[in-house]
Amino acid sequence: MEYCNTSKLSIREINKKTAKKMIVENHYSHLWTKCSVALGIFYETGNEHAFFDEAEEKLIGVCVFGDPVGRSSGESISPLIDRTEVFELTRLFIFDGYGNNIESWFISQSMNWLRKNRPHIRALVSYADPKEGHPGTIYQATNWIYQGIIGNTTWSFKFNENDRWKHGRTIFPYYGTNDIEKIQRQVKEPFWIRKEPRKHRYIYLLTSKKHRKKIMKNLKYPILDYPKSRDFGELEVLKMEPIR
Repeated sequence: MEYCNTSKLSIREINKKTAKKMIVENHYSHLWTKCSVALGIFYETGNEHAFFDEAEEKLIGVCVFGDPVGRSSGESISPLIDRTEVFELTRLFIFDGYGNNIESWFISQSMNWLRKNRPHIRALVSYADPKEGHPGTIYQATNWIYQGIIGNTTWSFKFNENDRWKHGRTIFPYYGTNDIEKIQRQVKEPFWIRKEPRKHRYIYLLTSKKHRKKIMKNLKYPILDYPKSRDFGELEVLKMEPIR
């Protein structure tokens, strides 16, 4: 196993425009998201900068933190945490070829950066998507707390068989609803739906040991063993006819 050379790596805050370009072009979702802080990971190439008397650096990845959705995002972790004290790790991307443990290193360094530069943030939450084959291995490697598969059932929609799947939240503005039967009454042609698997939820506490103890005693959800399987079965697709 080839580990990353951390002496050549550094992280710092980058602007949202740069982060968005990297995520949209390279992340498996190709979708931008809520962003409160974007951190870039830079690799020292060993070459001298073309214009400045310093080593040349290359941006090789980005870690994005955003405000989590919902007023109860803090309480969903513990009643001792306010929603303003929580960030969600919404996107992570690093180019291949820089060492097998580089994602773990980047996340750990990002958490250190938050402790120093956003000291009001006391907890992080993130979700691993099973349909993308992600049980959350990277969170397990960096000692996050696993709380199981949490959340309500959601549906994705296609209004043309060759279209990409659209989440119910995405289509809401077009139909004023994401209720399947109500959409059946609005459309004139058949459409397709599939039930989306709920995501694995992980949390990480950024507090001092003293405060961590208190929060751990007041977690809303129990701590569970890490999931191991990457397997995920085929999603059932249903064809829905208009209701006249």
